[in-house]
Amino acid sequence: MTRLPATFRPLHDGWTLTAAALPADAPVDAAALAAGVPATVPGEAHLDLRRAGLVADPFDGDNEAAQQWIGDTSWRFATTFTWTDDGSDRHDLVALGLDTVATVELNGTEVGRTENMFRSYRWDVREHLREGENTLAVVFAAPVPEAAARAERDGALPRTNHHDYNQLRKMACSFGWDWGIDVAGAGIWKPIGLDSWSGARIAAVRPLVDVVENADGGHDGVLTAHLDIERAGADGDVEVLLVVTGPDGRPLETAATVPAGADSATVVTDVPHVRRWWPVGHGDQPLYDVAVEMGEAHWRGRVGFRTVALDTAPDAAGAPFDLRVNGERVLVRGANWIPDHAFLTEIDRDRYARRVADALEANVNLLRVWGGGVYESDDLYDLADEHGLLMWQDFLFACAAYSEDEPLRSEIEAEVRENVTRLSPHPSLVLWNGNNENTWGSVDWSWAHRLGGRGWGDAYYTGLLPAVLSELDPTRPYSPASPYSFGDYRHPNDERYGSMHIWDVWNRADYTVYADYLPRFVSEFGFQAPPAWSTLTGVVHDEPLDPFGHQMLVHQKANQGNAKLQRGWRGHLPDPRSIEDWHWTTQLNQAHAIRFGVEHFRSLTPHNTGTILWQLNDNWPVVSWAAVDFAEHRKPLWHALRDMYAPRLATLQPRPSEQALANAWEGLRPEFDALALVLVNDTGEDYEGAFTLVRESFDGTVLAKAAVEAAVPARGAATVFVPADVAAFGDPAAEAIVAIADDGAFAPAFRYGAEVVDQRLDPNPLRVEAAAADGAVELRLTATSLARDVHCHADTVDPRARADRGMITLRAGQTAVIRVETPAGAAPDAFAAALRCANDLL
Repeated sequence: MTRLPATFRPLHDGWTLTAAALPADAPVDAAALAAGVPATVPGEAHLDLRRAGLVADPFDGDNEAAQQWIGDTSWRFATTFTWTDDGSDRHDLVALGLDTVATVELNGTEVGRTENMFRSYRWDVREHLREGENTLAVVFAAPVPEAAARAERDGALPRTNHHDYNQLRKMACSFGWDWGIDVAGAGIWKPIGLDSWSGARIAAVRPLVDVVENADGGHDGVLTAHLDIERAGADGDVEVLLVVTGPDGRPLETAATVPAGADSATVVTDVPHVRRWWPVGHGDQPLYDVAVEMGEAHWRGRVGFRTVALDTAPDAAGAPFDLRVNGERVLVRGANWIPDHAFLTEIDRDRYARRVADALEANVNLLRVWGGGVYESDDLYDLADEHGLLMWQDFLFACAAYSEDEPLRSEIEAEVRENVTRLSPHPSLVLWNGNNENTWGSVDWSWAHRLGGRGWGDAYYTGLLPAVLSELDPTRPYSPASPYSFGDYRHPNDERYGSMHIWDVWNRADYTVYADYLPRFVSEFGFQAPPAWSTLTGVVHDEPLDPFGHQMLVHQKANQGNAKLQRGWRGHLPDPRSIEDWHWTTQLNQAHAIRFGVEHFRSLTPHNTGTILWQLNDNWPVVSWAAVDFAEHRKPLWHALRDMYAPRLATLQPRPSEQALANAWEGLRPEFDALALVLVNDTGEDYEGAFTLVRESFDGTVLAKAAVEAAVPARGAATVFVPADVAAFGDPAAEAIVAIADDGAFAPAFRYGAEVVDQRLDPNPLRVEAAAADGAVELRLTATSLARDVHCHADTVDPRARADRGMITLRAGQTAVIRVETPAGAAPDAFAAALRCANDLL
């Protein structure tokens, strides 16, 4: 959703698409294209061609390669509309989003040019409009040749992609990524239309908030509305009314005058006894409506009153990355966000709402909007505001060097000013970030000899961006980069300082290497797996289906990705014997890898204050790091994430004993020679309770047992050592250690003496009863022996089916119920057959 002025008249009807310049070898019906095909606005050329039947589904098979000509084509969108002069002083043509390098013509006359999909453009077109019929056309330069031509003209700069995406202010991942399809195209991706107005218009509103303590011990809010106006005609005083309406429905009104000659004003309103906005899990999310009235012009928005700060001051261990809202530390349980569809205009509010539900139901409390995508929609931010989901917004620089020269610099400043202003009302937005991995890349990716003395973007991250934020939005913290170490002469990805990315795991190291790190905050880490079976086989048609088949590799964008999957399960899971086993093995290994990492990182609380998984979502059907696939199936990783991101987490971790600490040399990490129960309590209440620690065989025979007491402070952690007789495996291949909270406040924690491949697990550990129940299917499971990671692949029965639980581990004698929501007519026994567990891989 894009907020539009009341005077805005959309011009979204009657558009046609033609090729302004078509490559000679383009495999398309040139005559049909020359005649023009209907175009949807807002929309994109790929989608119009698909609807016209001129191309097949870009996501299917190897159509990506067959459709590369689309990004090599210059496209022309055109429409006619009727206009009558209503006497307004100004008639502006407003384009809120053109992708990307474009020439705009009205009645055959050029009225403007664009260079940036991340900003809007406005042109006074009164003198070009005609009474009656008018013709509007937007001609887009072919993006791939345009980027290459600029690299040739100005000099190529280091980048990760095979295209020169860093030459254009266009969504980087539209050129493809290591999870993304290459569909660089063109389109009018946001509303376009006429804005007819007189006198003065509201150009922008930035309603910035603060919270102060009052004499009663409560809190008052302060709203400072920064108003920009544009004038047409007479230049007199302008009266402005600011109205703030809280959850109680009572409005507070403040009037102000913008004097003649002024184009900005600041209006301050005090909100006594304000209700503060809190992140999910910390409190409620009261929102206050804000209205600015100026004659016939008005602006509407919402704010939440809260303070936010980021503490990176040096401490004894380095420097933390400590996010605080209303003065309270937030232990981040995050996920990275990429555009939720390769074609942005296909994402509506309902799809955003389903992804927000995916995040919240997995106990995620922060989304990081990654810098190779877009400044995200107000729809996503509105939903985050309403649910307390924190948002971290990257500026749009990713994995590349960027020119610091004109005209790019001016375009970047314009986009930054516009998007900082647009997003400033949202209380969920708690951090601006300068770039993704560029500062790290400048050190580790051998850029120096390729730059030839040119700037690589640091002037933005340490100069322009913080300067603009200081002017427009000083209420939020800023990080120059991710990762970033917050200090001169420090490596940008030093685990001791600030934020770090961990990518040796996945690229070359076993996932147990996560345990070698003691990071303060991890803003990227992850492991791959294929999407749900129905998602994968819906687009991959190799015969026979094979991990290294041609179409399978089209849907695996990571370098040597499927070979890395194979290396990743080795030593942990047995080699699969079928393609179905390969699918389950890789999905299971992804969940195991991330569980291992997250539980280790969270066990370091408060030394470590958060993790942000790469990644929550996908933008097309692909083998990737996502927890939720493009078809909106929650992968096994998602179900494991819900458990490992639970506010209260119990985990069994190796720790140094007192003797190991005494024997360690100063400054060196001691030997981790003991086992401890680490309890993380990310709630607002202190916890005290008893735990039963059991070492038992897989058939349920108790081999050792102990009871311990634990006290865990709110937003804190505690460590309890496991007695030696419980901690010492007698037969590592056939035993498990389990920590059970007597009051059920923590989910059980498991520790195994061997990996699945070396365990003597019963390959058939379950009795299953399947029955229809209230329009769904219920699977009642009883474990006859330890059943590790029981999961129902419901989509293999029906792609529309969804199981409410997954990745369940049951001890001998335990029971559980999985409820599958499914269309009528699906046989219950079919879902029983769709159950898998780690045991059955043996």
